[in-house]
Amino acid sequence: MLMFGVILASSGLLLMIERGILAQVGPPPLHPPAGLSRRDGRDSPAELELEVLRDTRNRTIRALCGQRSMPRSVWELPPGQRRTVLRHLLVSDKYRFLYCYVPKVACSNWKRILKVLDGALESVDVQGKMDHKSDLVFLGDMKPEEISYRLKHYYKFIFVRNPMERLLSAYRNKFGEIKEYQQKYGVEIVRRYRKNGASSAGDDVSFSEFLQYLLDEDVERMNEHWMPIYNLCQPCAVRYDFIGSYERLHADANHVLEHIQSPSFVRFPERQAWYKPVTAETLHYYLCNTQRRLLRELLPKYILDFSLFAYPLPNITSEFCRQ
Repeated sequence: MLMFGVILASSGLLLMIERGILAQVGPPPLHPPAGLSRRDGRDSPAELELEVLRDTRNRTIRALCGQRSMPRSVWELPPGQRRTVLRHLLVSDKYRFLYCYVPKVACSNWKRILKVLDGALESVDVQGKMDHKSDLVFLGDMKPEEISYRLKHYYKFIFVRNPMERLLSAYRNKFGEIKEYQQKYGVEIVRRYRKNGASSAGDDVSFSEFLQYLLDEDVERMNEHWMPIYNLCQPCAVRYDFIGSYERLHADANHVLEHIQSPSFVRFPERQAWYKPVTAETLHYYLCNTQRRLLRELLPKYILDFSLFAYPLPNITSEFCRQ
C-alpha cells in the first residue's frame, strides 16, 4: 500500500486538507522559469530556489522510500504495479537511459526524441499524429535479467507536473477534443453522476463530474492520463537520477540531452501551435468553481505527487477565489 496515512501525518498535509487548503501556508519554492542557467558561474535567485526545490524532493523521496514497508526494487512490487511501471519505462540502449513517460507532461515530445535518437524519425519537427507504440522500446518487453541490468546501470529520469494542472489538462484534452475518450469514459461518467444524463454523447462532462469519477475510481485501474505519477513511475522502486519539471521544461530537457550526450542537432521540440496550455488563470477558474468537499476528498489520492515532487496544495480559500 502507498502509506497515505504516514505521509499525511508526517508532513502536516492532513491538517492542511482538513482546514480547506491553505492560504496561510507558504508553498515550497516555486519552480523557476526555464531558460535561467548558471553558465556565468554565479547562482541567480532562481537557481538557488531550484537547488532548494531539488533538495526538498530528494529528502522527501529518501524519507518515504526509506520506510521499511516501501519497495526497494520493481521486483518487490505487486504484479499489477510492476507491469504498470515497466510499461511506462522507455529504453534507449544506444544512449543508455530509461525514461518513465507521464502522459500530459510533454511525453509525446520525449517520444519524438527517442525515435530521432534511434533513427526511426528524421526530425523532432516532423508533422503528423504521434504513434505512441511503434519504434519505441519498452522495458516491460524485456527478460528479467535484461530489466535488472538496465535499471542498475542506465541513467533514469522522469518529468513531473503540478497534479491539479495535469488533471485539468487531461480533462480539457480528452473530454473536449478526443471522441474516443468521450465515448469510452464520458458517456459513463455523465450517466453515473448526472440526473437524466443517459442521452449525453460524453462530450459535455463537467470538471466536477470528472473529479467525482476519479474519487470513486481505483487508483491502480485508472487510465494513464490521470493515474498519479507515483503509481506510473514508482520512485521508490526505481531510483531516478533526475526529476525534471514541466515548469522549466526546456531547461531541464536540455540538461538531460547534455547528460546523455545526444547529437547537437537533437533539441527539445517547441510547443505545437494548436496546443492550449493550462494557465494559472484557467486553473484558478476551474478550482474555484469546484466544490471544496470534492477537492478535499480527492487530494489523498494524489498526495504523494504533491509531497514527493514539492508542489503546493491547491489554494481554494474564499480570499484566493475572489481575486
